[in-house]
Amino acid sequence: MTPPPSAPSDLRNLPQVALARADLARRLGIAPESIQVVQVEMVVWPDQGLGCPQPGMAYLQVPVDGLRILLAYGGRTYAYHSGGLRPPFLCEPP
Repeated sequence: MTPPPSAPSDLRNLPQVALARADLARRLGIAPESIQVVQVEMVVWPDQGLGCPQPGMAYLQVPVDGLRILLAYGGRTYAYHSGGLRPPFLCEPP
């Protein structure tokens, strides 16, 4: 699946996107404006792992409405997931 060149403007303006950009900017030591929003999509995660399960963790197997936010900086793409009451977090492979 190839992501579209840019996220729809209505989803790009969600507060979760700003939180994800701010978190990534803090991690990289750069200005949030330097980070490109590649894609924002609404998803229904199959469980409370929100598409980013951690080893050794058990998750309640209930659907959770959320977002997948793809950000880019310096030739690298970063995936942020959110859902339910959980704010966006960087989904890194374990």
